[in-house]
Amino acid sequence: MTFGEKLREARKDAGLSQEEFAEKIGVSRSAVAKWESDRGLPDVGNLKVIASLLNISIDYLLDDDSRLTFNETREPIDLESYTKSGKCRDKKDAACFAKYAEADAIYPLIRRKKQSLLEKTVDFFVQPGIVQIADYMNDSDGYYLVDKGGKQLLIRVGQDFISSSELASRVDPKRFVIGNNVFSKSTYQLI
Repeated sequence: MTFGEKLREARKDAGLSQEEFAEKIGVSRSAVAKWESDRGLPDVGNLKVIASLLNISIDYLLDDDSRLTFNETREPIDLESYTKSGKCRDKKDAACFAKYAEADAIYPLIRRKKQSLLEKTVDFFVQPGIVQIADYMNDSDGYYLVDKGGKQLLIRVGQDFISSSELASRVDPKRFVIGNNVFSKSTYQLI
């Protein structure tokens, strides 16, 4: 996705018209239209305001590959060897907790796929929620945001592996976007 496409999608997800959005960041509606059509970029000051207002990172907006992470590590695990206990609600929680017990905070995340217009249409007319169910059946891994030593890690726990990616910039655990995934904090916290 281009910068303009990401900006337009994030603005719409926030429920703002171009006029409302322009007013909130202190620019003209035509400036917003120009940015959304990829005919220009906002200055650094406006990028900061946009990222804060839309609860997305500047990296996400500017990165053509939609990747926030680097330094990814992946190691095999035997998920069945973990047992849920304490605040851990399932074996994936237990695996993440065992690996990052020294972390400052571990937030279990809820992942949902950002839907395209076609997927939204199918979801609306066929059966509300069907696209999300299909996506969950395709990816039922556990996702966690770990704060450790001033860094944030996105952790993915699958049946046979645990992967860790250091985030290039800090995100708000309440809600953040990486690529086509929207993550939000679960109702409980492991640490």
